[in-house]
Amino acid sequence: MTLPVNFDSPAVSEIMSDWLAALREFSVESLMVLGPDPFAGQEVRLVLALHPPRLLEAAQSLAESGDFGVAWRESDAPLVAWQDISKSACEHPERWRRLWLAHGYQSVVRIAFPLTVGRAFECYLFSSRQWADRSEAAQLAWSALNIWPLLKRALAEARCPLSPRELECLHLAFEGLTARASGEQMLCSERTVNFHLANAMAKLRVDNKLAAVQRASWFGLI
Repeated sequence: MTLPVNFDSPAVSEIMSDWLAALREFSVESLMVLGPDPFAGQEVRLVLALHPPRLLEAAQSLAESGDFGVAWRESDAPLVAWQDISKSACEHPERWRRLWLAHGYQSVVRIAFPLTVGRAFECYLFSSRQWADRSEAAQLAWSALNIWPLLKRALAEARCPLSPRELECLHLAFEGLTARASGEQMLCSERTVNFHLANAMAKLRVDNKLAAVQRASWFGLI
């Protein structure tokens, strides 16, 4: 099951709202971002951002389904998928399709941004009409690719469990620096670096730097 979602980040809300406004010509009326739960198995996805928020039940139903999940990511399936929900619901009658159809949505485009160890961030764009061809879906995917760096940064800042110094130490560890070399760059002692790394590992619930870096990437921090 997914966890309760907090949509209180003004930065994320503003980006989602502006992105939706820019897609009006394509009749896109809802945007959603799913991402991995850093503390759970690779099959668990969380609703990280949703606009409008009133569609939370439908969003969580998709997150909890197996659609576009582990099996999809581990296959040779494309990173961009386009579905006519009304047609696919006949062949694959999962609950999430019924819920989105009940809200009047007919089409969805999904764009994946892969992470390590089978995880991914996924952007979903929903429309109340059926798109005529793949050209419109391609333009929606292009919009996601352009907005994603900004949106990812805002999501990471909203969810970050680490202090700035802890995150800096992890970044340097990711670059291959030892604690001593990191201390020289940060103008602090090796002991201080190790202290920050230990705190970061504790917050990320791991016992080594490699796992901490990996888990930080699932937050979108690295």
